[in-house]
Amino acid sequence: MSGKILVLTAIDDELSKARTPANVEVIYTGVGKVNAASAATLALLVLRPALVINYGTAGKINEGLRGLVEVAHVIQRDMIAEPLAPRGRTPFGAEFDRLSSGQDGVICGTGDSFVTTTDPWLVEKGVDIVDMELYAIAHVCQRHSIPWRAFKFITDDANDFAADHWTANVADGQDLFWDAMKRI
Repeated sequence: MSGKILVLTAIDDELSKARTPANVEVIYTGVGKVNAASAATLALLVLRPALVINYGTAGKINEGLRGLVEVAHVIQRDMIAEPLAPRGRTPFGAEFDRLSSGQDGVICGTGDSFVTTTDPWLVEKGVDIVDMELYAIAHVCQRHSIPWRAFKFITDDANDFAADHWTANVADGQDLFWDAMKRI
């Protein structure tokens, strides 16, 4: 790809800058949707990248997933403003319920909570993985007409053991991500 690629990731425990190629800028956003939206907006305005890639960790809802996955679609799992709008939709806005990367892959549900229990709504909506930043980043990219992609490393099963498993596995996806970046 020609032009600058911006990689946004929440924290340095997820992704070290040691293997960053010359045409790539890595920025740490902080955890959660507000931090991700703020950092993404500033980075887009200053750097004007050709592509934004979100790399991070995720809990899995779909039991068949492992390793590094690419995200096709992302929704907000924690926008609950019923009865003003159905879950997942921002009320009184022309916002999209589902943002698409244009790539094949999984469905991610973003929210400002660490998922440690089954949520039937996620299963009903076909959500494969859960994270805490992607929807905000994709939303900012869409508003600024910048293409985006996302890669998530599955660290846990989004259950009672999620925090322990995430802590043990948070850094394990870096090599897989940098290898995937060679194909972009």
